[in-house]
Amino acid sequence: MDEKNSVAPPCPIARALAVVGDAWSMLILRDALAGLTRFDQFRKSLKIAPTILTRRLAVLTDEGLLEKRLYSERPPREEYVLTAAGRDFLPVLFMIGAWGRRHRGNGPMTRFLDAENGTEIVPVAIDEVTGAKIGTRRMVVAGVEE
Repeated sequence: MDEKNSVAPPCPIARALAVVGDAWSMLILRDALAGLTRFDQFRKSLKIAPTILTRRLAVLTDEGLLEKRLYSERPPREEYVLTAAGRDFLPVLFMIGAWGRRHRGNGPMTRFLDAENGTEIVPVAIDEVTGAKIGTRRMVVAGVEE
């Protein structure tokens, strides 16, 4: 086990929230999944203070959700590109969005459409082993894996 995880809580939800548990980080990932890569693009989209954006990008990069790539040598400029771990966060964002639409749905809202057929994407969390929709069956929390 690496040093970072050896002192972390055993709960995978707590570990994930330690990295992406604030709104700015999730919104940066949302924008990155939508194709934004540059500091100024994120800043303009989010209307976020540069110091906050710099810190959040550093954490997301250090934690392996984004990686920096040089896109200009003179002057040196870097962009932020999603890693596999960052792309794996897309379903999480869609589930949060579905919850927001259902429980905070007053007023106009952004919709997410399938690019091929134009239908609205309606995410559902399914247990891969049983095929059951998560939240429809009783759950227990098991002890720590070794």
